[in-house]
Amino acid sequence: MNAMQARALAAEVLAGIAPEADLATVREDEDLRAALDLDSMDFMNFVIGLSERSGRAISEADTPRLHTLRGLFAYLAAR
Repeated sequence: MNAMQARALAAEVLAGIAPEADLATVREDEDLRAALDLDSMDFMNFVIGLSERSGRAISEADTPRLHTLRGLFAYLAAR
C-alpha cells in the first residue's frame, strides 16, 4: 500500500467515525487525535476500521505509530 492508498483508506474510515473531520487540514507530523478532535474511543474505532478495511491486524502496541499521518502511512506501507 502506498501513501496515496493509505490516505484514501484513512479518509474512508474516518468518514464513518467523524464525518466532519478533514484529513486535508492535517499536517503529516501533526497528532491526528488533537487535529481532528478524536477522543480515545474514536481513535480506537479508527484503528479497528483501518485494520478491518486493510485486512492487516494492528496490535494495540502499534497504535502509537498511527498518531500521525506520516506514521500511519509508513506503518501501512510496511505491512
